[in-house]
Amino acid sequence: MDILLSQVANGLVLGFIYVLIAVGLSITFGMLGIVNFAHGAFFALGAYFSYELVRLFGWPAAILAPFLVAGVGMVVEVFLIRKLYGKEPLLGLVVTFALGLLIEAVIRHFWGTDGKPLTPPQFLNGFVEIGPIFMTNYRVAVLVATVAVLVALWAFLNFTPYGRIIRAGSRDPEMVDMLGINLPRVFTGVFGLGCAIAAIAGILAGPLWTVSPSMAANAIMPAFVIVAIGGLGSFAGALIAGLTVGIVTAMTIQFWPEASTAAMYVLMLVVLLLRPRGLLGSQWERFE
Repeated sequence: MDILLSQVANGLVLGFIYVLIAVGLSITFGMLGIVNFAHGAFFALGAYFSYELVRLFGWPAAILAPFLVAGVGMVVEVFLIRKLYGKEPLLGLVVTFALGLLIEAVIRHFWGTDGKPLTPPQFLNGFVEIGPIFMTNYRVAVLVATVAVLVALWAFLNFTPYGRIIRAGSRDPEMVDMLGINLPRVFTGVFGLGCAIAAIAGILAGPLWTVSPSMAANAIMPAFVIVAIGGLGSFAGALIAGLTVGIVTAMTIQFWPEASTAAMYVLMLVVLLLRPRGLLGSQWERFE
């Protein structure tokens, strides 16, 4: 039972990282209607920026990494993604897939193909024992940090004027435009926000995973699985699906390691067979 509870706790850590990646992807789709296949590359870019900042200035400087990635994302939106609005969804998939490959190639050019070590902050070394649960201090910190980011994001979307514009624009962008709101600027901000959330996930995952170009591929597929399970554009759905995928993956690693990679896809298959729009997905008039 102790091992089981510890694996559930580790699954929650993995699940919350997945949730951060998937929420950024879900927000981008919900507002822009673009399935961003380059989202994993922005996740990896966040990890590499944090690695470089930590190496040069220490861990406090890592807080700058999400802003740098958001800036890159906004530039990409203005010069590339903006041209995809209203076009065939397949075109967006192809272009963002190519963008992801380009970013990964840039990462390989500047940082090489070997993994980079990103050690946790020194004050988070060691372990903590909570009843029968045994975890590293850094994993506990990841849990706290991801919950804080998700709560802050939820509050931003629900209680700030900009958040209300994002939610309204995801439902009826034409009406938002008619109200005199600069919709292209909002779209740029939303894409930057999605990239920043992915970068935060990359920073937190860096000490747990090896910082390497393959991080992009390792992140994007779970993100799509979580968005599909939770429902496109659903914040709560991404949260529930991410935690479920994390726990299922961790438990499968413990009891059937050979099937750990396939576990989340089996879960997605079962959910979509029972509810094709995902757990909390709804019919969005805009995409019908």
